[in-house]
Order: sequence, then C-alpha cells, then structure tokens
Amino acid sequence: MPALAALSALAACAAAPPAAAGGNGPAFRIFQFPADAIPRIDEDAGDWAMVGPGYAIGTGAIAADDGSGRRPDPKSLDVRVRVGWVKGLNRLYFLYEAQDDYWSFAQPGLANDIFELVVDGDRSGGPLIARFHPELGKALSHHDGWFGFQNIHAQNYHIFTPAGDKDWAMAWGPQASWIKRLPWSNIAYRYDFKHGAPGRLVMEFWITPFDRADPDDPAKSVETRLTEDQVIAMAWAVIDDDGPGGKRGFWNLSPHHTMYGQASQLCPFRLMPLDPGLAKPAAAQWSFRIVDRVRRTVAFRDESAGATSWKWDFGDGASSTEQHPVHRYATPGKFVVTLEVVGPKGTARLQKVWDVSFTGDPPK
Repeated sequence: MPALAALSALAACAAAPPAAAGGNGPAFRIFQFPADAIPRIDEDAGDWAMVGPGYAIGTGAIAADDGSGRRPDPKSLDVRVRVGWVKGLNRLYFLYEAQDDYWSFAQPGLANDIFELVVDGDRSGGPLIARFHPELGKALSHHDGWFGFQNIHAQNYHIFTPAGDKDWAMAWGPQASWIKRLPWSNIAYRYDFKHGAPGRLVMEFWITPFDRADPDDPAKSVETRLTEDQVIAMAWAVIDDDGPGGKRGFWNLSPHHTMYGQASQLCPFRLMPLDPGLAKPAAAQWSFRIVDRVRRTVAFRDESAGATSWKWDFGDGASSTEQHPVHRYATPGKFVVTLEVVGPKGTARLQKVWDVSFTGDPPK
C-alpha cells in the first residue's frame, strides 16, 4: 500500500475503494466556485473560465475496463470534464465538453451516446444496483430490491449526450419521478450537429448527491452535506455509440466495469477550498446557536476566512477575543452582535442586527 501513495489520481482510484482509502493519497479535485460566481446552467460555459486546467479530467484519464489499458483515440473521441461545488450548497456542478466523430442520439432507449455518472456522497460503499445485492432473489425480492434498495445510498445517472427527444437522463432507480427535476438537478446543452455527424458538444448540469434518496418522496431524503476538504466517491463512464455496424466503446474513469452498480469501485474526489487568487484577503463571517433559551446562553462560531485574531462585541456591553466563544446574556433583549477579525492580509467586520434575540417585538 505505501507505494500507491505516489500514484496518479487515476491509479489511486484503481488501488483501493474510497471507503477504504479514507481520502488518503491523491484524489481528483472539485473546484470551489465563489458564492458570487455560481455557474449558470445556460449553455454558456464562460462561467467556468476561472476553473484552471489542473481541474480538467480528460480523455487520458478514461480507459477500457477490460484490462487492456486501451484509451480512446482523441481523433475519434476527445472529452474533458470539470467538476465544481459551492460552499453552502449541496450541489455538484459539471461541465462536460466532448468532440466525437459520430454522435448517436436518434434511436430509442439506451442506443445513445451516454455520460454515465455514479456518485456516493458519504462513501458508504457497497452495491447500489439491486442486481448486485447478495440477497436478491433470496431474502430480498426483486420488487423490494428496486423500491427499497436501488439508487438509495448512491446514485447512478445515464445522461444522454445529447438527449434529443429523450428526457435528459435515466436515473437508474425509483427516484426517477423527482430526482431529475428542479430543485434537485438542472441541465443545458450546446451543439449544432445532427445524428450520425461529427461535432462538439458542451453540456452543463448539476445534481444533488444524497446519503439517502427516498424512492418516492424527496422530503424523506437526506442530502449529502458538502463541506470543504471532504472526500466523496464518484466515477463516470463515457459510452460511445458509433451507430449501426460501429463499435460501442465503454471508457471508464474507474478500472472496474461494475462501478456503475458497486460504489466501492468509485474514485476519490476532494472538495477543494477556494483558490488563493479568488479568496478575499479577509472576510468576517459567523453563525450562532442558542444552547439554552431559559438561561439565554449562546454558542458563537467563527466562519471567517484569513483571520488570525477575533474580537466579539455581544451587544450587551460584553466582549470576547476567543474564536468560538459561548456567552450568557443576563437579561432578555434584541442584540446587535459584531465580529471584527484581523489576518495577515487585512481586516474585516460583520455585524448582525437582532439575529440574537430573547424577546419579541413590543406592540406598536
């Protein structure tokens, strides 16, 4: 295992399932977009100009999963995928760019060029497609395998490139009635080729990863909470359908063909912090939680960027220089709380008016 630490991100994916790797060693990187630069799903990839080339996962990272190590000929198929996230939103953003010598999308069903994406947000691992469940057909019926297991702890999307007259994806599970719609996903394409012709496709989309995607009800589902420096498990395959008489390539980011239904065969991806050039020199931010309403005790949490010292004004005449102070208010009231931070590159200040309150508004 120690020799694997020096391998590339793709080799790290081949070496061990992310659940076992625990985020150690190389991982593919997911770009963090600033909150004021969230990419729009609008067929214009200009929002992704800030995402450097080091985040692009190209044709050289996908290969045949038959053990041959064959890779696509870029003259026939050339792809580039970039993945992004935004702090505070449980969404994964994707920009898929591909040049193909034959685009297939006029036939019914799965006879289509496809970008097959599998996401396991909490790296729970194990099978996600019922056919791989060890008890299917025994203790687990096929009916219960579909409605009680498939796509629940990890999700598989067959995304049609392009969709043509189809819905944009086959979500391989009973969640298809809701998971492919706003507010859980969105997509846009840009292309000008016809079926059977060569050309370039640009596809922007986002999805919501789920620790538990309920078969029927999104209100009963649990989104994966995305946090900075977190490692999630993910992989994709580019299925290249070259039409009648042509070969159908299955080019995989994972070395395992069955990654489509086995979450333990996915690759590690790390949610990166803001690139230094995009981060503000200093930015004050904080949150709070009332831990005892009767005793009026509040736990404050610093969420500032670039800060090395803190000064809190709790709005009742008391103050603190702790990073994460706990404060008890002596009397009820509506308080103006201020945090001032200092860092190597600057200072910042944030005041919240009446967020911390232990009394209602007086009658007019």
